[in-house]
Amino acid sequence: MLPDTDSASARRTYSYLGPAGTFTEAALAQVPEARDQIWRPVRNVAEALADVIEGRSDAAMIAIENSVDGGVSTAQDALATVPGLRIVGEYLVPVNFVLVGRPGMTLADVSLVAAHPVAYGQCLRWLRDHVPTHAHLPAASNVASALGVLDGSSGADAAIAAPGIVAHHDLEVLAEEIGDNPNAVTRFVLVSRTVAPAPPTGADKTSLMVELPEDHPGALLELLEQFATRGINLSLLASRPIGDALGRYRFVIDADGHVQDERMADALLGLRRFSPKVIFLGSYARADRAIIRYPQRYSDDVFVEARDWLRGLLSGEPES
Repeated sequence: MLPDTDSASARRTYSYLGPAGTFTEAALAQVPEARDQIWRPVRNVAEALADVIEGRSDAAMIAIENSVDGGVSTAQDALATVPGLRIVGEYLVPVNFVLVGRPGMTLADVSLVAAHPVAYGQCLRWLRDHVPTHAHLPAASNVASALGVLDGSSGADAAIAAPGIVAHHDLEVLAEEIGDNPNAVTRFVLVSRTVAPAPPTGADKTSLMVELPEDHPGALLELLEQFATRGINLSLLASRPIGDALGRYRFVIDADGHVQDERMADALLGLRRFSPKVIFLGSYARADRAIIRYPQRYSDDVFVEARDWLRGLLSGEPES
């Protein structure tokens, strides 16, 4: 998407893993406020986040989790170590692959398939069934594999790519829906510089990074109790090495709810007292817009009433 030079100064810029035709571009296309704005393709997550921090872009779309392969470690580690960032939205993209070749190619012509190793692994069963004698040529990205086939630079006969690639390049689709898992989905997050969270919608998620104070039996349980005793469900709990010593980990957490919810705010206060480092990544609307359900004993009114009760005790008010 090329900027209009006459109005570019008034438009917002969004960085995404490019070039055109990637799953990240498909995620960015779901953002209403990004339409008709400037889309800036970058080569990796670090470059996308640097664009945001250094002011070249207003926000960046990055992949954070895949339903087949789990968390995207490079993105998780970057969010843990780069200060001044906030997640402001999440978007889900079905992971569906096509096999493409140069115009005029057929499936029978394929013997060497170019693909990013992750994409290749997710299509391996289909390839074994339909192109059993093929060989794999690793590529830096799915788009790079397709472009290498198109211009002949890779020597491959075909490439695995996202379906959107054919909207940008003259490629022959040799086969569609070749992924081995039809339910595969990648979760993307839109990241901006630090801003106040948007108001709660009732269908929200809060993302955090939390370090344990020390390594002792039950330490992780103590961390999780901050959520469990307040009726907060965790939709993601993963560990990533901190890197300063062997056996030291930080925990990547997605919790159902918003920081403005009384129970979530109370849990964050508990985490802050418990942990030497809590990184708040943001509270934002869930991509599936599923309303969070919880027992009445964890409603905001209950937390407010408990605080009022304690305030009355401290002020010497007679109990009713």
